[in-house]
This record gives sequence, C-alpha cells and structure tokens, in this order.
Amino acid sequence: MSDTMNRAWTMTSRPEGEPAPDNFGLVESPIPEARHGEVLIRSLYMSLDPYMRGRMRGGPSYAATLEIGDIMTGEVVARVEQSESPLYKIGDIVRSSIGWQEWAAVSAHDVTRVDDKLGPISTAVGALGMPGMTAYFGLLEVLKPRAGDTLVVSAASGAVGAVVGQIGKINGCFVIGIAGSDEKCKYIVDELGFDGSINYKTQDVSAELARLSPTGVDVYFDNVGGPVTDAVLENLALKARVAICGQVSQYNANPANPSTGPRNLGVLTRVRGTVEGFLVYDFQLQHEIARGRISNWIKDGRIKYKEDIVDGFENAPQAFIGLLRGENFGKLLVKISDE
Repeated sequence: MSDTMNRAWTMTSRPEGEPAPDNFGLVESPIPEARHGEVLIRSLYMSLDPYMRGRMRGGPSYAATLEIGDIMTGEVVARVEQSESPLYKIGDIVRSSIGWQEWAAVSAHDVTRVDDKLGPISTAVGALGMPGMTAYFGLLEVLKPRAGDTLVVSAASGAVGAVVGQIGKINGCFVIGIAGSDEKCKYIVDELGFDGSINYKTQDVSAELARLSPTGVDVYFDNVGGPVTDAVLENLALKARVAICGQVSQYNANPANPSTGPRNLGVLTRVRGTVEGFLVYDFQLQHEIARGRISNWIKDGRIKYKEDIVDGFENAPQAFIGLLRGENFGKLLVKISDE
C-alpha cells in the first residue's frame, strides 16, 4: 500500500458469464484529503461477497448497478488517518462501503465505528457484519423456526450459511447443511455441530434429504438456487417456509443463454408452503441488537466462524472469481494493511 497514491479496482467491462481478470482494472489517483465533516480512512480488510456479481450486471436490481469505470462495490474495515469531524479521531477503527479501494475521504456519517470488544475487527464485515445480520434476520424473522423443525441450509460452510445453521441449533432445530466438498461437509458437522451434511457435487441431494429427514424439510434457507433448491423443494414438509437469500448458482449465467427456472413449484400447493425473499437492510434498525447477541454466542462458544483471508489488494479480482466458483472456505476477506 502506497502512502501517496490510492489504488482502486474498477469494472472495465460487464462479464458475460463468469467474470474474468480483464473485467477489472486497477487505477491510481492521489490520496485525497478530508474536508470539513469528513474523515480520511485507510482500508485494513475488504469484504468479498457474492452479491457483488449482481452489481456487475445491467438491468433492474434492488440496488444501483455498476457502470463501466465505476469502483467495485464493497465494504471495508478501515482506520481513520485524518479527521475533520468531532465524531472520530485518528486511529479509530470503522467500517464503510467505499468499494474496492485502499483510501477514501468520506462524510463522517458514512462510516460506522467498530467495537473491538464485540470481536476481532475483521468480523465487522463477517460474522458481526452484513453476513451475520443476514443469517440472523433471515432465519429468525423470515423463517421463524420452531424447536424440532428440520432446517436445511445451502452454501452451509459460507459466511452466511454457517451462522444460519448454528443459530438454528441454538433454537432447537435439526440442521442439515449442503456444501460443495467433503472437507466443508465434515467441518459443518464436526466443528459447527450440524446434524447432517450433503455434498451436492457427489451425492443425490433429494435422496439424501429424504434419508436424513424422512418427515420433510420445515424451513429452508436458500443461498444458491438452481438444482440444489429444486431438490430441496421436492422434500418440503407441510407448511414449510423457504427464505430466498441468494442465488449464487445463477449469478454467472450468460444473459444470452439463461438457465430455466424451477419447474416444481407445484410442491408449494401440495404442502401449502411459502417462499419469501428478503434483504438484510429490511431490518436495519435492529442490527445492533443482533450484533450483540451474535457476539455473546461467539464468546460462549455457541457460534464459531471461519475466515478465508487473501493477502494483498492486487489479488482481489482473482479471489472474487474463486468465490463465485466456491473455492473459498469461510468468510472471504482481502487483507490490505496491517492493523
């Protein structure tokens, strides 16, 4: 990281299918100075998340899509290096959605203080950040599980899915996780306490669900869509609830050759099930309550988390491409500078 120049990754072209290195461009500019009411922040950790692929697509979305030349969307944990606001002092640790860049001068109202008493600062964009909030509210407020319910989680070893499954166990659910390798399946059972696991790459998901939960799936937290979700729908129990969080299996689909949608939605009529999409920002006013609860669960050993940290800002595009292929193991972060 330079002390005179800021580096930023921009979108140079829209991907057609899977992103490639030439969809990203590295640009340099002088480090800005904070003006009145602003702080200058220096990125320490940068979060990489599947939703960023959606920002690279054109067309309607729940958030503004990127235009050619825009800095890639993303949130960072950063240190305040200059403050022109009474709200923050030099050395404060904050998080902010400045995108994929090393430095930024932003309004003091566009950063949020990170409380290191809750957990390591990297968790502010992981288990105690957007992924953790997504897991908490998607499960407890959307799916509303009851003790004894069978909960199925796809992408179960990821930043969101791992927390979903563990909160499910805290609430008395029988939890089955779906992941993409034997190592990940072993981790969610042996380390996180899930009751069962399915490797969707080597096992028949529908058959395994029928074996593991013969009475059906009561609640399904969907992070992936596609054939995995088709298989879960085939195994829904009466009055099942499905929460749509992400559809990562579809993010790299070529618009010129889109995949077909689910064809077994008739199952919902048979079981009188419900499907609901949600965004973590729907529950913004309750985030601090959830953050405190998850922090306590981590300190009590009831929630564990895994971080996959890539060293070096220059490696962000390749790490992001790998994320969409399922190559990461846990919450994916790019370490940009020492704490």
